Amino acid sequence: MKTILTAFIILFFTINTIGQSQFQNTIFLKENQKSPKATLEDIKWIAGHWRGEAFGGITEGVWTPPLGGSMMSAFKVVQKNKVSFYEILTIVEENGSLILRLKHFHPDLKGWEEKTETIDFKLVKITPNKVFFNGYTFEKVSDNEINEYVVIDMGGEKKEMKFNFKGVSK
Repeated sequence: MKTILTAFIILFFTINTIGQSQFQNTIFLKENQKSPKATLEDIKWIAGHWRGEAFGGITEGVWTPPLGGSMMSAFKVVQKNKVSFYEILTIVEENGSLILRLKHFHPDLKGWEEKTETIDFKLVKITPNKVFFNGYTFEKVSDNEINEYVVIDMGGEKKEMKFNFKGVSK
């Protein structure tokens, strides 16, 4: 569990230093490049209750539909029937574009990041089935399946990881 937590901490503190052409499904803003114009209507397909497998456990996230200029998500990783960590994420309309913000929490809800800090991923590009933030990509496979691609630093080596999620029925 400690290794997974360390990998995620390293990921989010090093993500903005990675070059664009290194990975297949994640891209990064070039220096001085501004995020394109976009609204939450462009990405509302992300909304839903999603579940997958990663790190030897189950991952689960719930994204709300756009409301009040934002979408929000509660996410958790469960290993050996215990929560390893939580994340709270938002995608917000800001300055005519979108920004993804994230905060991590231990199972007891004590935060990883400082109280006033968030990990921010600026929008890079949107296509009909993909949303590219800086080092973080959402891909619509179908109405019931999405992939997320995230660049993670694993012991000094940066790797793009794929997380596959299926829709959860009520």
